[in-house]
Amino acid sequence: MRPSQQRSSAHTQTGRSLLHSLARAFPTPPLLLPRAAGVDISDSSVKWLAFSERGGARRVQTYGEISLESGIVVSGAVQDVKGLTAALKELKKELGSVSCAHAALPEELAYVFSMHIPYGTSREQALKMIEFEFEDRVPIPPSAAVYDYNELSQSGIVSDEVAVVVFPRDVADAYVEAFEGAGITLLSLEIEARSIARAVSTNAPDEPITLLVDFGRARTGFAVLKYGLPIFTSTVAVGGEGMTQALIQRLSMTPEEAEIFKNEQGLLSDKGAKPGGLEIVSGTASALSDEILRHYRYWDTRRNEHGERMTPVGRVLLVGGSSNLKGLPDYVSGRVQAPTERGDVWRHVASFDEYIPPVDRQHSLQYATAIGLALRGLSA
Repeated sequence: MRPSQQRSSAHTQTGRSLLHSLARAFPTPPLLLPRAAGVDISDSSVKWLAFSERGGARRVQTYGEISLESGIVVSGAVQDVKGLTAALKELKKELGSVSCAHAALPEELAYVFSMHIPYGTSREQALKMIEFEFEDRVPIPPSAAVYDYNELSQSGIVSDEVAVVVFPRDVADAYVEAFEGAGITLLSLEIEARSIARAVSTNAPDEPITLLVDFGRARTGFAVLKYGLPIFTSTVAVGGEGMTQALIQRLSMTPEEAEIFKNEQGLLSDKGAKPGGLEIVSGTASALSDEILRHYRYWDTRRNEHGERMTPVGRVLLVGGSSNLKGLPDYVSGRVQAPTERGDVWRHVASFDEYIPPVDRQHSLQYATAIGLALRGLSA
């Protein structure tokens, strides 16, 4: 294996193979992969996006969103496989000629960590070393888990540090079953933060450790990224929906007016223009900033298994539909005292000088996971 080659592994022991569910040690060359959509499943919806690619030019072929009935997916876990299968059958109709998909598993149920494995260690031995870590890091036995690891390398430099992702086997099985039932070939499953990172990371050698903040409707996901790979994740119950409902109920706004107020005035609104509006959005922004600061400081005090201090976070990157709140990056930056910006989800798709995607900037932040998944398997 060359120093710059990515290492990955998946451990499975159930009767039904997860061959197409996790990254393999020898992935299929991109030119041989079928076109695939990125499918992002949350508690409330299924979002998808697929690219066409000709002569190195990438274009959005299809995208959209299908609502999920309450209770089908709860906190990332599939509670109603038949219900999810029905939704994915509707998705299949929308995909047209695209019959394959890459999908993301929820961070709420994942266990993510980094560890050191001597470079050159065989895959079998590496698996045993990871299993040994389960006792201290993962509250489920290896027999009830599926897991994957990727080498943390920079510009081809050999590294003995790996990023490990562990999921309960029954969680992965439910997603696989739903896709199979819908007749969609599932090529891979990965953690949401990995998908988003693929879309927004620069891949530059000097890219700093990044705190990725996925500010969504009902919750916010946090991930620490090193060389574009998540090495820590967390989820908190702070989302933009509470802010929207407060604007609707307390200021008698329509849902559309609430969205406009958040995205066009938000934290920069004139107090006299909409009395009470600034107070409402500031409350949610403050709660989010408190969580960002807590994670920022937590990581700053972390030490690895050798007792060495972890490299501190160098920037905060915001994605997710609720991160469209006007003035949020500057607000967070002032509270955390760290550079903060919204992620560019089209970074690896095309220059805006050459192509304007059909998904506008505000909505594109909701599609960060689907875009990152759709980029998987495309030529570099």
